[in-house]
Amino acid sequence: MRNPKSSSESGDGEDSLEFDLDAPVRIPISDVFDLHSVPPRDVKAVVEAYLEEAHQLGFKALRIIHGRGIGVQRELVRKVLLRTDFVVDFRDAPAEAGGWGATIVELRD
Repeated sequence: MRNPKSSSESGDGEDSLEFDLDAPVRIPISDVFDLHSVPPRDVKAVVEAYLEEAHQLGFKALRIIHGRGIGVQRELVRKVLLRTDFVVDFRDAPAEAGGWGATIVELRD
């Protein structure tokens, strides 16, 4: 990702920042991933990448928050989980952790 720079560095004399909006954003990996900020068109690819990273980092249990809505995101997430070799099991989160608005995932070693 390109580092932000002040526009005064680019010669216009103003002190604002410029960002490359097309550059990928590195998201810290934890055992909880909230999809609310992910555009629907990117959910499949983002969940696949998240699962790969979480598995490589040695996580054994994850919670993916997809929201309740009408279930579209939930189904997308679960289709990815079904075809991911290192996913052992998945289920709705307990009520206090999001209920059917989140999915608990167990990963293989």
